Amino acid sequence: MLQSRALVIALILLLSTTLPEVQSKSIFEKDRRELLAIPETIASYFHEAVNKVSPKVSQFLLDTVQSPTVIAARQRIAKEATKVSIMFEQLIEKIKNLWYTSVLGY
Repeated sequence: MLQSRALVIALILLLSTTLPEVQSKSIFEKDRRELLAIPETIASYFHEAVNKVSPKVSQFLLDTVQSPTVIAARQRIAKEATKVSIMFEQLIEKIKNLWYTSVLGY
């Protein structure tokens, strides 16, 4: 029960510190590396917030994240996210091309 309270408090602290920092940059203008860094940034903020509330829970989370199973899963997710990101960029380029040729008549 104490751990779940600590995690809820950490989540509240995380959201209260990161939401005002959201930039107004369009998703179409973002670099692929920036999109892949978002989960790492969220994990970092979460770890810092949990560490402020409970260092023991923070150490447990750190040990869990560094386990071989989680590392393999993160690598797989990063690999698939890269593929999806490339496909997304290609889709955006096709949409832009369609917009310029069909709608605007360039």
